[in-house]
Amino acid sequence: MRPIQCAAILAASLLAAPMAHAGDPQLGKQAAGACAACHGRDGIAMAPDAPNLAGQPESYLVEQFLAYRSGERAHEQMTLIAQSVDEAEIEDIAAYFAAIEITATVPDALR
Repeated sequence: MRPIQCAAILAASLLAAPMAHAGDPQLGKQAAGACAACHGRDGIAMAPDAPNLAGQPESYLVEQFLAYRSGERAHEQMTLIAQSVDEAEIEDIAAYFAAIEITATVPDALR
């Protein structure tokens, strides 16, 4: 099969795949209040060992949260929190943090 045919088949299968429920960033902002202690109110971490959530892809955030819930990823606090949040809320929270735009500036000395 030629590469063009493979690309066309892949594109068609992706378009035909059912779309996952997209999270609601407004609902996510309300639900993300508990995240602020470690990850910051706007997803910029306050704790030195907590990752920044702002600007991360929504699908990545959902995947990681579900990994905490399943035990695939271990962190005492996150595992407990993940058990108490339903999947719709997870998607909403992920949509909120994904919607935050982050910019990066390269220092002049490194240009």
